[in-house]
Amino acid sequence: MSLVIRKVSPADLDQVAAIEAKCFPAAEAAPRAAFQQRIAAFPDSFLVAEDDGQMIGFINGCVTNSPVIDDEMFHSTTHHIPDGENQTVFGLDVIPEYQRRGIAAQMMRQFYALAKSAGRKRVILTAKDNMVPYYERLGFRNDGLSGSTHGGARWFDMTCEL
Repeated sequence: MSLVIRKVSPADLDQVAAIEAKCFPAAEAAPRAAFQQRIAAFPDSFLVAEDDGQMIGFINGCVTNSPVIDDEMFHSTTHHIPDGENQTVFGLDVIPEYQRRGIAAQMMRQFYALAKSAGRKRVILTAKDNMVPYYERLGFRNDGLSGSTHGGARWFDMTCEL
């Protein structure tokens, strides 16, 4: 595998949307239009992973001063505050055939480095209960049950101090 992690470009839109549809249930998956807005609004907070030129995953999220992710953030880029303290993670996606190879962890480490170099104080995300231990291994603290009801699921707020 020749893994390359790079910043997103507008040309990546269709592949990003297709990967999201593979990785999340329909009720939770962001639509193509949301990704089009995210790529335009916060390309510096959006990385894609490729193996030999084929996109296999991505990580993205806006910047905010909020200590937690509010459901409205998923639907509108107006919540992006370029000089905010907190880097969110809206999605960490790796297509199923490439999962369990450390790719998500590599993307997350690069995301931490970008956030830290931009002066962010922490990275925040929401996770389903089955993913909480995974994010804890990546340095996140479980802050308890989230107010988020995104996609009708139960989520936990998680924070990683930089």
